[in-house]
Order: sequence, then structure tokens, then C-alpha cells
Amino acid sequence: MAFTALTKDFSRLLRASLLAYHKNGRRALTLSASRRCAIYTTDPIDANEPTFDKILIANRGEIACRVIKTARKMGIKTVAIHSDVDSNAPHVKLADEAVCVGTAQARDSYLRMDRILDAIKTTGSQAVHPGYGFLSENADFVQKLEDIGVSFIGPNAKAITGMGDKLESKRLAMAAGVNTIPGFDGIVKDAEDCVRISNDIGYPVMIKASAGGGGKGMRIAWNDDEAREGFKLSTQEAASSFGDDRILVEKFVDNPRHIEIQVLGDKFGNAIYLNERECSIQRRNQKVIEEAPSVFLDEATRKAMGEQAVALAKQIGYSSAGTVEFLVDSKKNFYFLEMNTRLQVEHPITECITGVDLVHQMIRVAKGHSLKISQKDVPIRGWAIESRVYAEDPFKNFGLPSIGRLSKYQEPLHLPKVRCDSGIEEGSEISIYYDPMICKLVCYGDNREEALERSIKALDAYVIRGVTHNIPLLRDILTEARFVSGNISTNYLPEVYPDGFKGKQLTSKEKAELTAVLASVYVKDALRSRNFMNAERIKVNSRIPSSWSLVVQVAGEDVPCEIKVEDGAFKVTVEDRVVAVDSAFDLASPLIEANIDGEQETIQLIKLGSGGEIRIRYKGTAFQTTVVTDTAHRYLSYMPEKPKVDQSKVVLSPMPGLVKSIACAPGDMVGEGQEVCVIEAMKMQNSLVAAATGKVKAIHVKEGETVEEEQVLVELE
Repeated sequence: MAFTALTKDFSRLLRASLLAYHKNGRRALTLSASRRCAIYTTDPIDANEPTFDKILIANRGEIACRVIKTARKMGIKTVAIHSDVDSNAPHVKLADEAVCVGTAQARDSYLRMDRILDAIKTTGSQAVHPGYGFLSENADFVQKLEDIGVSFIGPNAKAITGMGDKLESKRLAMAAGVNTIPGFDGIVKDAEDCVRISNDIGYPVMIKASAGGGGKGMRIAWNDDEAREGFKLSTQEAASSFGDDRILVEKFVDNPRHIEIQVLGDKFGNAIYLNERECSIQRRNQKVIEEAPSVFLDEATRKAMGEQAVALAKQIGYSSAGTVEFLVDSKKNFYFLEMNTRLQVEHPITECITGVDLVHQMIRVAKGHSLKISQKDVPIRGWAIESRVYAEDPFKNFGLPSIGRLSKYQEPLHLPKVRCDSGIEEGSEISIYYDPMICKLVCYGDNREEALERSIKALDAYVIRGVTHNIPLLRDILTEARFVSGNISTNYLPEVYPDGFKGKQLTSKEKAELTAVLASVYVKDALRSRNFMNAERIKVNSRIPSSWSLVVQVAGEDVPCEIKVEDGAFKVTVEDRVVAVDSAFDLASPLIEANIDGEQETIQLIKLGSGGEIRIRYKGTAFQTTVVTDTAHRYLSYMPEKPKVDQSKVVLSPMPGLVKSIACAPGDMVGEGQEVCVIEAMKMQNSLVAAATGKVKAIHVKEGETVEEEQVLVELE
């Protein structure tokens, strides 16, 4: 009886533990990962300081998770909102409470102020943190919160309105003594008006949405035709992203750096700057890699930029964390670009070098506390680099969105001084409805070289399966000579990769190393397949070969090699070089931690298929390879080649998205380079053109229809 009772008690305890883990497991794991990066030392959380009891996070994904982590450390309960497709998302699991506010489309959920206000009232939330995007810079939302006595964890409505409109923000910046870019201060009426204004200013010009941000609704024009096209696409993007299609035009500063200053203010007129972030590595005016501090600024320029940013903050009565963005030319002249009245995506790198938790400070200020830190308390401690890991195909215009389910997901948190701000987990779905960001990978060290080295190792160890991602591009940038030297600008990507990103270009040494690893994987798998655990098998041939003659097809080249096992290592002869690969790696692991000629390398085994097919990620880029014996290779030479499909007569969708418009009809004649349709993905407009001149045979889609990557949209005769 005693044993039976004990067994029942144990069963109840086990059941309770499993339920608790199911509910809180993700929360505990996430908080554990957060504690690994204990960097907030400049102004630690004071447990005795009065704060809110409960806050609602009006956002999703990684920024919602980020806010929840700090709120929990402060002893604040949190409420998550979500759409129906996000009902099982990590930010929902992490919060104390969750409320569904609508369906998948952002306009029907995360932008529904009425439903969010109802959630605030229902849950008794005392304050709202907006994250970034969505309602983070919506003055009407702030006013509605004030009307019901709920605090907005951000600036006041007046500051948001003043800085949210690029025309007004420029006037306010000039009034505060901030350097500004020459341009047109009125509203552009139509495409021809845009051309006239552009000629008055002088090409190149930047055409951008007045209410824009995040790279949406921005185009560079170098001539009249590009000005007309830029006006049309920017207007459409602005209307889609912000509900405001007003456009402005200003001088484009050629070869600029994009450097921003983090500011922090309270409700008592105090304001400080928390140094700068270098954000020049961009595609389509959206940031890819950021670092803090900037390798380019000297102390005098940093101080001048910081003081102007603070002057603007004080001019508009700014009370929260915000960012003043500047363009900086080669002579360190800097010009005001815009002010983002919210937390920035790249805020973690500022936190790393200053020791200031920006979310903590935003909550303190919103509660009515004054800043405890002054300008002299703000350090520059080491170096931090943020790599934005996106579900994108970097081989298509440096990153067109990819969708799918994360079948395998493993963050490199086992490495030192690595921080992953993510809002997804294994099994999460990356959809067309929201931003394709997977994670903000932040690595920091005592200096830039150390931060770079850690970033490269972290990218090599980052396992993502189920979607295409941009790690190949990120890693290639971090090892590229110009970037390593600090010689960068916002034109970096088109200048370094003028024909687009083609993946890792292997040196002869790297090709030999990769060949050796592939041969070693092939042989290790062959040896493993000879052993049958817990089974009586009659072996046809018990003799184990002592060496193999193989042909490895890698990077479009057939590379013959000889391999043998010797002293616990594979010795691979490639041309005139012998490469030694430690044989202790595990084929069951997605990461091959191999010692290659005395150097430790992290290589990802993506797929080990039949017929010698091996997909492997080496130095960031995935290589589809084949390893066969030299005899099999001779036979393969007799196989006929598959005929190539002529794609000049079809227009394919380069990514999953939504058909926004169709500019032709069956029977129309279209010229090479003529627009035939526009696809929208993650609120970015992409104009698709005909690859050849011809008559339209068929249109296979309709406006408003969702399409998949590589789907045929338009067919020519």
C-alpha cells in the first residue's frame, strides 16, 4: 500500500511538472538565455522603486519577447496580444496573459486600436509598450490611451506627430540647430511634379514617404525616368504601409554613412545621448548589419552629433528612448535624416556597450521617474555587432522574402558573449503577413576584431532549416576586406557585389578543405552503414577498404581525391595537398565540429542523401554536392544532360507575395524591361518586368491573389 501511494504521489508530481514545463518551459529557457548576457550594469533595476503592476505589449515577435523579459525582471506582469495565426507564438507563451485581437492581416489585428483598447480594459493593464512598427509611432493611439488613463511607454503625442512627418521634423530640426539636407519642403503632387522638383534640386535625389520609416516607401532616382518610377512605387508602398501616400524629395548624399545617435529623455527636461550606431550596411534602405560604436567617428564628431541629437530631443520635449539618424559624408559632415520616436531594432548593441537596459529606462520614464544617469555616466565598453537574420533569399536582390516552417532551429547560445533576440522557435511558421526577421544575432567583445570573430563563429553554428535565410550574405560581409577595414557606406552592397550576391567564392585552399570534409563525410557514412546494431546479419564482404578513390563535385567542378583512415583521422589527398580531418565528428548532429589541419571549423551537415548527394553549409554558404567513386563517375559521364527551360518567355514570381497590380492583358505587345505586374511581400513593392519583347499569351494570376515563389505569372508567345 505504501509503495502504491508513493507511486500515485510520484505520478501526480510528474504530471504537474510536465504541465508546468509545458506552460513555462519556453519562458524559463528564454530567461535563462537572457541571463547569459548580464550586461545591464550602468543603472541596474531597483526592486524598491515603484513601477507598474501590469503592462500590455502591443506588438509581436522578438520585440514583444524582449519587453517581457525586462518587465519580468522588474516584477511587472505582462499581457501579450496576438492574431489567430500567432496564438501559439513564443511571445504569447512567455507573457502572463494573452488576448487574441483578430486575424492574420496586421490591419485586422495588431493595427486594430479598438480591439487593443478593449484588451487593455479587460486585463486591467496600466501601461502599454508598443515595441516598434505597428502602433509605436501613432499619435492617435497615444491620445486614446491618455483618454482612458493608461500610460504609453514612449514619448508624448506631440513629439510623435512632429517627428513622424518628415517635412515637419526637418523644420523642427532646423529650429533646434541641427544640420539638415537640402530638399523640397512641400508635398509632391504627382510624378511630373516629382521630376520638376528633382531637376531643381539636382540628381541624385531621394524620394521617400513623408510618414515613412524602416526603409519603406523610399527610392533613389538618378534621372527623370527613375523619378517617375520612384514616385509611383514609393506612393504605393507609403499608402500600403502607413495609410499616408504623401511624398517628399531631398538631395541624396552620395557615398554616405548612416550613423544614428541613441537618445534618452525624461519628463523633467533631462536628456542624454548613449553614443552612436553604424548602420551603413543596407539593402533597399533597410539595415542588414549594425555595430556600435562606429569605426569612423572621432570623439569630437561623436560629441557634436550627440549634442545636436539632445538639442532636438529637448526642443520637442522628448521623454523616452529615441533615435536621431544622420547621414555622414567622407569629411565627417553630418546631416539630419529623421528621428524615430520608438525603440530601434538595433538597440541591443547600444545596450552592450553602455550597460543600459533601454526597455527598463522607457518603463521608468513612463512611470514618472527621472533619469538616474547623466552624460558622464555613459561609457563605451567594448564593441558590439548585430547581424539581422532574416527568412530571405540573399541570392535574389540581396534578400527577397522566404516563407515556411522552421523544421530545425538551434541558436548558437553555447558560445560566449552571444545574444539572440528572437521571437520564434522550432516549429514556428514564417508567413507573408509579417516581417521576415528570424533573430537579431548580437555578438560583443573587448574590441571590434573580437566582436567580428565571435559573430562569424556564431553564424557558422546557427542552425536554421525549413526556410531560406540570409546567413550566407551576413557571413560573407563580416569577412570581406572592405568591411573588415571599416571602409563602408550605404552603397557598400552594390559596390562590393555589383552582380548581386553569388555565395561564398572559394579559394583553392578552401576548395581543398571542403573537398576533404565531403570525402570524409562520405567515407564515415559508408563505414557506419556496414554496422548493424542489435541485428544478426550475414556480411557479404567483411573486408573494410583501407582507401577510397573518389570524385567530389563541388562549386561546379569535379575534384578527384584519395582518402584513407590513419591515426584517428581522414587523410585526404587533393591535387598535391594532403588535408587531415579529425574523424571524431558525429553524422547525427547538424553541426560538424571538425579539426582540419589543426584548425577548428564548424560546418553544417544539412542533408546526407542517397547516391552520394550531400548538402553542406561551409563558411556560411550551402553547397549542393555529390561524392561518388571514380568508377561511378566514369559511368555518369555517359548520362544525357537534361534540357534547359527557356525562361525568357515567362515572368516568374521571385518570392511568395501578393499581386498588387497587373499592367498588361492577353494580346498586348510588351517590350523587354517593361513592367507587367507588381508583387508585394512584407509591404515592399516589387516591380516585375518582361525579359524579352513579345505578345502576352496568358496571365495566370489576378490582382489580390497570393502567389508562391517561382510561380508563373505572365506567359509570352
